Amino acid sequence: MSADTKKYVSWFRHSSPYINAYRKKVFVILLPGEAIAHENFHNIAHDMTLLNSLGVKLVLVHGARPQITQTLKEAGLKANLQKEPSGKFHRQLRVTDIESLTHIKRVVGQMRIDIEAMFSMGLVNSPMHGADINICGGNFVVAKPYGVQNGIDYSHTGEIRKVNSEAILAQLADNNIVLLSNLGYSATGEVFNLAAEEVAAETAIALEADKLLIYSKESGILDKDGVSINKLSAEQAQKLIEEKTGHKENDEALKNLQLSIKACLATVSRSQVISYVDDGALLTELFTRDGVGTLITQEQYEQTRAAAIEDIGGIMDLIHPLEIEGSLVHRSREKLEAEIQHFVVIEREGMIIACAALFPHDNQTAELACMATHSEYRNNSYGKVIFEYIEESAQALGIKKLFVLTTKSPHWFLEKGFIEGNVESLPTEKKSLYNYQRNSKVLEKLI
Repeated sequence: MSADTKKYVSWFRHSSPYINAYRKKVFVILLPGEAIAHENFHNIAHDMTLLNSLGVKLVLVHGARPQITQTLKEAGLKANLQKEPSGKFHRQLRVTDIESLTHIKRVVGQMRIDIEAMFSMGLVNSPMHGADINICGGNFVVAKPYGVQNGIDYSHTGEIRKVNSEAILAQLADNNIVLLSNLGYSATGEVFNLAAEEVAAETAIALEADKLLIYSKESGILDKDGVSINKLSAEQAQKLIEEKTGHKENDEALKNLQLSIKACLATVSRSQVISYVDDGALLTELFTRDGVGTLITQEQYEQTRAAAIEDIGGIMDLIHPLEIEGSLVHRSREKLEAEIQHFVVIEREGMIIACAALFPHDNQTAELACMATHSEYRNNSYGKVIFEYIEESAQALGIKKLFVLTTKSPHWFLEKGFIEGNVESLPTEKKSLYNYQRNSKVLEKLI
């Protein structure tokens, strides 16, 4: 087996927890007009097809700003500040009269056809062979006129009144990809030109999507040295917005931060900004540990919490390699189900990366057991984090002494304040079950 093949097999194995975590989840993806026009878009389409095949529910929102600007320019509808004709921008919104709307509808219609054609590819040598993708759209976005603001009549420029989430979810349930544009429809039968960014945000909020993925030219939000920021809390993102506000009106990073914050402060778990220039950015962001873009989240990126029945699969994936090498005693799924209330886990992006269990034996003694950390995270102090969580939980229960049986990591526990004990110091029940063939060391700690 070649080195490249081994690397691929390793990556595929490590991606399986993410595949399980994302199945049946709703992702809203914003594709600005620049992304559609870029030569890498056919690769992006292939990657989104793969997500659909893995059971991810996709809503794609495409913009058309550069295409519309070029079409209006060719039609002679350039911005003119004196006459304020169609094509003029005010407060980052295009003023849309009936003449420009005619051109806009033609542009959006053509783009929709091209996108549908891209997802219809099925040649044998194509990554989309056998995918049988169904793209659907409709009047899912209800709009209203933006109106007159500060003396400017925005005419057929609109804002969102409602997103028909039930109709979209019905299409997603049938495994269709839903495609939305920057156009919305009113109860009176009018068409309004909307900001695609707002369509994406409001749709993600209405659907309570798990992710809002935003394509941009840059690889996420860049720091002052031009390096992509891996993750931002909502508070950190807000500070960046305040720093950027007032600099450049059309700053792409500022828009993406504002969009992400709006979604995360509502119902969306996470927003992620990735590049439409980089081939494979979507898959790398979703299926590798650190990704390639910027994650903005209202929640903690990593969460230490009590385990639930839904975590059993993740715990089994985590402890299985350690059971094979003999570091942990084998636990069946049935045994884990019976003991799950004793477990705590660390979850990172839907993946269980560490676990441990606390088994009280009497009013003052408890066993720390089944402590494991994912192989990729063993140098990141997660073992210390989950141990401290267990220790605090034990103290809250009135436990005075912890003990652990280990064959592989006695020094780690000694560094955490444990001392060597012996089989005779174990609680009676545990002493009767001690496996002398494993010859585990007994370590104890007063807490």
